[in-house]
Amino acid sequence: MTTTVQNLIGGRWTGDPVTVRRNPARPGEEVALSPSATPADVDAALTAAQEAQPAWAALPAPARGAILLDAADLLRARHADVAADLVREEGKTLAEAKGEVRRAIDVLRFFGSLAWKSSGEVLPSGLPATTIFTRHEPVGVAALITPWNFPIAIPAWKAAPALVSGNAVVLKPAELTPLSATHLASALAEAGLPAGVLNVVHGSGAVAGDALARDRRVAALSFTGSTAVGLGLHRTLSERRARVQLEMGGKNAYLVVDDADVAAAARIVAAGAFGLTGQACTATSRVYCTPGVLPAFVEALAKESEAFVPGDGLREGTTMGPVLSEQQLDTDVTAIRQARADGATVVAGGADPDGQLLGPTVLADVAHESGVAKEEIFGPVVAVIGVDSYEEGLARVNDSPYGLTAGVCTTNLATAHHFAAHAQVGVVKVNRPTTGLDLNVPFGGVKDSSSNTFREQGTAALDFYTWSKTVYLGH
Repeated sequence: MTTTVQNLIGGRWTGDPVTVRRNPARPGEEVALSPSATPADVDAALTAAQEAQPAWAALPAPARGAILLDAADLLRARHADVAADLVREEGKTLAEAKGEVRRAIDVLRFFGSLAWKSSGEVLPSGLPATTIFTRHEPVGVAALITPWNFPIAIPAWKAAPALVSGNAVVLKPAELTPLSATHLASALAEAGLPAGVLNVVHGSGAVAGDALARDRRVAALSFTGSTAVGLGLHRTLSERRARVQLEMGGKNAYLVVDDADVAAAARIVAAGAFGLTGQACTATSRVYCTPGVLPAFVEALAKESEAFVPGDGLREGTTMGPVLSEQQLDTDVTAIRQARADGATVVAGGADPDGQLLGPTVLADVAHESGVAKEEIFGPVVAVIGVDSYEEGLARVNDSPYGLTAGVCTTNLATAHHFAAHAQVGVVKVNRPTTGLDLNVPFGGVKDSSSNTFREQGTAALDFYTWSKTVYLGH
């Protein structure tokens, strides 16, 4: 069944559906038809947002939060259908898709509840008969550009803090996954969000995304995607001193040291490398092992990879979905072939794909300077690299232009704390997969993984969408 989606502009669903999205597990099956927004569509969406924002900001915060809570209830009632659509357009397994929809629901509830929290503080003054307090004001109109790999969770965790803070929003979802974002927008609209407060424009980043970035009515732009695109957006927004928040690429590393539980380490790395088909910015992509565990770890990881069975995410027995697109598949396969040419040994997977189904691949004997050890792949491919010591392993973990997540497997508390203090990343995992983050904690990276300014998720997410005003009250 093909679902038609449209742009949402000023409370009206509009736009001619011309772009076809097909099921990555069954490329012959059409999933959705969506519009390709023009600069004129973006202009109309920004006009609607700018007109709706003052009244939305004037609404008491608990009333804004109540709409998010009601939208969460609507998504909860549609959980199964939304998850099935997510599988069909993005390719996750049904279990992974249900988890993602659950995350979107919980994000709406988290920020909806925060509307009852004080948004400022009262401070003492050195002046007589004077009270000082702060106010957190909405920035105005926020533009959100989101990726295909978490097509409902990321739009939710950007839109929810923006909306509850009193901003109006223009969301541009990934062109490959229009349906999941439409489910989120529909729930918010049906929950009573006023027309124009949330607008959605579908289409390419080169057209719709660029138009958003260049429009001076956008006070803040939050982007998740590739480093190259993100850095370009940063230059555009910074020129006019608009706020910009970037979550970009990663080449996430794990360090397994001699005192680690090898079996546990293999399970942890496999979950981080092959879960979500490796299509996560936080996925484990390179593993460094000290000599005492290297052979046993490679063998154990190869064994763990057998638990991941590629297939249609809606079919029983599938534990890993397809690669999202032919372009991404080509990137994955090219990386494996080049690794072989560079002398790596394929100890698991590496077989020719069946359509867009690619098995989990473990590469051993990888050279430190090999492309597979340095470059982001964004697929179910992990390189295992030997190091002589913990110190060398930590240095290799940090030897990357990226700095999103990193992990260490160890039973030594001192090693865990040392790694946490010295790993040059935004999120450290000790004996846990690099993927996955609780929604109430800050998320973001350093170096080329992030603008390294404002964090996403948790209460820290509110900082990006508000500015602080200090008020002196004489009495």
